[in-house]
Amino acid sequence: MGTVRARRDYRPNIVVAGIVGSGKSALVKSLYTRALPFGRRVYIPGDPKGEHSHIAELVGGKAIVLGRGLPQRLNPLDEGYRASGLSDQDWATQVNGRRRELIGSLAETMLTRPLSPLEHTSIDHALNTVMLTHTTPVLPHIVDHILNPTIDPALPDDERLKEDGRQLGHALRRLVSGDLQGVFDGPSTVTFDPSLPMVSLDLSRMVDNAALTSVLMTCSSAWMESALLDPHGGQRYVVYDEAWRLMAYPSLLRRMDQQWRLARHYGIANVLVFHKLTDLDNVGDQGSAMRAIASSLLSNAETRVIYRQESDQLGATAQALGLTGTEQSLLPSLGIGQGLWKIAGRSFLTQHQLHPAEFEAFDTRSKMLN
Repeated sequence: MGTVRARRDYRPNIVVAGIVGSGKSALVKSLYTRALPFGRRVYIPGDPKGEHSHIAELVGGKAIVLGRGLPQRLNPLDEGYRASGLSDQDWATQVNGRRRELIGSLAETMLTRPLSPLEHTSIDHALNTVMLTHTTPVLPHIVDHILNPTIDPALPDDERLKEDGRQLGHALRRLVSGDLQGVFDGPSTVTFDPSLPMVSLDLSRMVDNAALTSVLMTCSSAWMESALLDPHGGQRYVVYDEAWRLMAYPSLLRRMDQQWRLARHYGIANVLVFHKLTDLDNVGDQGSAMRAIASSLLSNAETRVIYRQESDQLGATAQALGLTGTEQSLLPSLGIGQGLWKIAGRSFLTQHQLHPAEFEAFDTRSKMLN
């Protein structure tokens, strides 16, 4: 009997789409909980509805609840998890690069535009200055130095730093003295332990504001990233629930794209969950870089699971996935838990079955399997 070998070009990422009540959420929870006994771990960098928190606690993991007025605080500029084998110099370079990228991503989100070269310089100057006196900086330090930079009178360019960074500084100030005060403006009160079977960041207390949810996702993704990009970290699921909330933000989309492209190398199976495939068409303008990145997420997922779709979505879904006429005709009549699985060009019609313990844990009755 021949040995089955895994293809070297296999792409482990998964896309799950289905209307509310079709059963896609229960499916995703089954996929990752059933993998835990086999040594897999689960990271959820942003849970907008808080529906994974109970499961994280149930399996011996941790749910970190973030939001205004809550006691838990997360410093996104923490050094984070250090992968084995890194020299001190490589580690310092990695940490500084991640901090610069994060501050820039937060600023782009708050300003709703790309940063200018002068604003990037303001960030570099502020971070370098803060690091002279603080081993672990926090966002208030950065904001203070952007708004009131240390100026060397002997350097003419320094005199422009305050004006160049004025809009940038006031945009970031919202994170430390505005809507998100008390969430990201001090030392962390929680730690990210990558050895736990599951870690979920619960953002349900902030879901009323899409822009602030994006900020939370940007910070939490950066916080987890050093552990995710450890090639010795084992096999992991990273679940992006309610993905349509995230894909409107360029910095988050770029971060997702990077992690998807490197998934096989790092042992990561990214799971993208949304209602319909046409959500990808709402990202950016036609022909834009953002639209191209969104489309590439689908291309880099070799497993696509389609649950029930509305009739007006059939044509777009069929075109995106290359469905046959028979497959397309199935989609509007699928029952709860029934899905069309497309795996490496092969098609399967499946019925998802829940164990009674899973049914209770996933709370499918009250949440309607959404």
